[in-house]
Amino acid sequence: MRVETATEPGSAVSAAVTSADSVGGRRRLQRLNEDFAAVALPASGQGGALVLLDGVTPNRDGTGCIHGVPWYVARLGGTLLELSASRRDVTLADCLAESIARTAGSHVGTCDLSHTHTPQSTVVLARWDEETVEHLVLSDSVLLIENGGREVRAVLDDRLDRMPEPVRAMRAAVRAKELGSVERELAGAEYGRMVEALRNAEGVEGAFFTAAADSGVAQRAVTGVTPREAVQAIAALTDGASRLVEVFHQGDWAHTFTLLREEGPQGLIARIRATESADPRCTTYPRGKCHDDATAILVVW
Repeated sequence: MRVETATEPGSAVSAAVTSADSVGGRRRLQRLNEDFAAVALPASGQGGALVLLDGVTPNRDGTGCIHGVPWYVARLGGTLLELSASRRDVTLADCLAESIARTAGSHVGTCDLSHTHTPQSTVVLARWDEETVEHLVLSDSVLLIENGGREVRAVLDDRLDRMPEPVRAMRAAVRAKELGSVERELAGAEYGRMVEALRNAEGVEGAFFTAAADSGVAQRAVTGVTPREAVQAIAALTDGASRLVEVFHQGDWAHTFTLLREEGPQGLIARIRATESADPRCTTYPRGKCHDDATAILVVW
């Protein structure tokens, strides 16, 4: 069995999401990675589970939380790995609900969890044994499932792509403006307000959902089960690692999976970084950030 993971932080967005360390007596800003990746392989040698999270970049106006997004994804991810690997009698949706509740309970006494921008994350879960492969996807990270014929199926929660047309038009307008310009910053702030009005908004047309403090969103996740004999490999990607398909339009999901097999997750991320670096102003490939946190997990049987 082959298991590989790779992760790399993206562009610093603001001082609020950077830390400093010292190299040779000089201080260097270092981007905090808001992704999380983990794989559990039981000692019995049968079965396993993976967890992939992409933390939502914190709002500049604050989150109501003293801890931050990296803390949140580490807490949520660690609990998800524990429950999904050890409680095979519990569905992945229920594992997610319990993990959200536990994480909320760990900082409800110090933080305002009702804050609109409380730390939150996308979620990809997969769990397998000798009979089945279960999956769960919430928001815009992706799970790829490859069968024995090397055909690849993408499991997506596409609600962000189905936001109301005015919101999607505003996103395109923002990305058409010069990176770093005042015009882009102002338009981006307005777009952000439009998006936040839809985040975890029950009963609102065009709403989408992320894991935050309300365990009820677990029931909004995309879930399913595939016979183990029909699965040869799986891969989980945050949106920073899925850019070859979703942003750069360089091949399809099968092409991305081939790259993962041949070059590994680190090789895939290196290709993405090379394309991003060749377009530093985001003009050829309009996008929210030049470089986003990129994380990939590959599991091959």
